[in-house]
Amino acid sequence: MKTLHLAAIAIAALCWAYPTKADDAAARGEKVVDQWCRLCHLRAADPPNPDMAPPYEEIVERPGRDEAYFVRFLEEDHFPMTIYRLFDDEKRDVVAYLLSLKSQERRAP
Repeated sequence: MKTLHLAAIAIAALCWAYPTKADDAAARGEKVVDQWCRLCHLRAADPPNPDMAPPYEEIVERPGRDEAYFVRFLEEDHFPMTIYRLFDDEKRDVVAYLLSLKSQERRAP
């Protein structure tokens, strides 16, 4: 029994220590957003500015902003966002990043 308990602790520690593929994708997506999108979008801690797009933390909490919405959104042109064309893998990573920003209550099934 003690061995089983220690094995469970070791497995839990490994899961905590190594990020999941979704975490990796979200981290890559954050880099894409920081490179291409942050020039126009506020950060969560920034004061309101009508000349800037809203922070992602606000956008993801709007009704209907789920994975399907963001996938569809990134496939369409949105002026002035058409300046930046993302590769398909970058789009997937950005969606993973956006979904990672949703509050825990909103992520629960």
